[in-house]
Amino acid sequence: MTLLHRPTLSSSTIKWLGFVTAVWVQSISGNNYTFSNYSDSLKSLMNLTQLQLNNLSVAKDLGKAFGVVAGLASDRCPTWVLLMIGSVEGVVGYGVQWGVVSGNLRPIPYWAMCIFLCMGGNSTTWMNTAVLVTCIRNFRKNRGPVAGILKGYVGLSTAIFTVLCNALFADSSAEFVLMLSLAPFAVCLTAMIFLQEVPPSVTAAEDKEESKYFNVFNVVAVVVAVYLLAFDFMGSHGHAFNMVFATVLLVLLASPLAIPAYIAWKSLLESRSKFDVEDQTSDPLLVQEVAPIVGVKKEAKPEIEEAKNLQASLGEDHTIFQAFKAADFWVLFTSFLCGVGPGMMVMNNMGQMGSSLGYSDVSIFVSLLSIMGFFGRIISGTTSEYCIKKAGTPRPLFNAGSQILLAVGFIVMATAIPGCLYIGSILVGLCYGVRLAVTVPTASELFGLKYYGLIYNILILNLPLGSFLFSGLLAGYLYDAEATTTSSGGNECYGAHCYRMCFFVLAGTCLLGSGLDVLLALRTKKLYKKMSVGKIYKPGK
Repeated sequence: MTLLHRPTLSSSTIKWLGFVTAVWVQSISGNNYTFSNYSDSLKSLMNLTQLQLNNLSVAKDLGKAFGVVAGLASDRCPTWVLLMIGSVEGVVGYGVQWGVVSGNLRPIPYWAMCIFLCMGGNSTTWMNTAVLVTCIRNFRKNRGPVAGILKGYVGLSTAIFTVLCNALFADSSAEFVLMLSLAPFAVCLTAMIFLQEVPPSVTAAEDKEESKYFNVFNVVAVVVAVYLLAFDFMGSHGHAFNMVFATVLLVLLASPLAIPAYIAWKSLLESRSKFDVEDQTSDPLLVQEVAPIVGVKKEAKPEIEEAKNLQASLGEDHTIFQAFKAADFWVLFTSFLCGVGPGMMVMNNMGQMGSSLGYSDVSIFVSLLSIMGFFGRIISGTTSEYCIKKAGTPRPLFNAGSQILLAVGFIVMATAIPGCLYIGSILVGLCYGVRLAVTVPTASELFGLKYYGLIYNILILNLPLGSFLFSGLLAGYLYDAEATTTSSGGNECYGAHCYRMCFFVLAGTCLLGSGLDVLLALRTKKLYKKMSVGKIYKPGK
């Protein structure tokens, strides 16, 4: 009987240790959002126009389109294989970019740079798929907090990279890109060992315990975010200060290891206690212990069957073809595009947006986008989960509210009032974070977990699509129409007019997305009501 307890206790420790390593992977897998940190170097070295530079960012985001392959592989390959593929691809993609930016490689042809940027972008889809699919399956009754925490650290990754780069390389663009290449590979090696699928919780006590641990993760994440925010507002720093700051940051990122350590210690004490009791237990008593459990399962079977029949179209596992036939999938897909597309435009063009308004250094705005994106993810993930359990509030309503706030942000930036980029960066980062953290668990709730890896990556196609439509086409053409040609063959634009029309179009797009989110909330409100009374989140779903 002692042997029956040990695997369960051990699996609990492994599950949380895997979640800690998943947090680390997400902390360094947001390298797609760091393009603004070195885009000016690429533009000057390769003599690019703004449209050509924007198309490079589109190529980077186009890598996510091939995330469908990672989605297919997630149903057939273990987690460590996905992590290995993503980390190796990142070493190659960002390694070549580092060679060009550092001058170790002669500027390669434009089409070749597009390919390597695409590889770098695709590398994160393998890592994100491995982490999200595994963790949401491991913590099925806490999908909101899981998505919020993991996606929150993706939002912090740009700021984390910036702090570490300042400490180690004195804000060098070339060394920054080198970190984008090597850091994910090193972290993924650790995650390959510990991140794996583990049976989810089955009792109310286990669910309650999980919620407490997630609260601890939330507190640590907020401390990390505030810590990074303080770094941005302290102004210039010396090298010694940067080194100390980066060391403390690494300690904070490692601190969640206390949770699996505590669980392992607690499990060890419990196993010893149960061993002493079970040695005195007779066989007839063991039989009586099992009998009520079997009876409970038989009584619950009709209720499970009834719930299955009620969720024929929503809440059950959908194949990708079944999802394509569902109107709700396309409403979710389109509203997601209306949210992430405008957000991608700002992230890809922040360097040029800052220059047009007279800012020589846009790192503060890039960090604000990153950190506020974190708060959007962490707050919306936990809050939406709480509202579902307490009142059955449809999760898409949180997306609807964020889209309205995002439209306000674009209107503020269009007015070009003093400090508009600070306000815009805060609102865009916050709302972009909400969109990602809310859409990830929503897809699993509406279409199930069996084929979630593929469905998630189909939705993620909106990132390259949104980047192409809003950054490559809309922002690129409107900027070039206002810009003047330079002697080197590139172009430049200075003034509020450079992006004004673009901001107004993006504001309208956000309002359209908000309307679609309200529609989806109305169509799914019955499903979320059932979730609130515990009829949907079963271990098998």
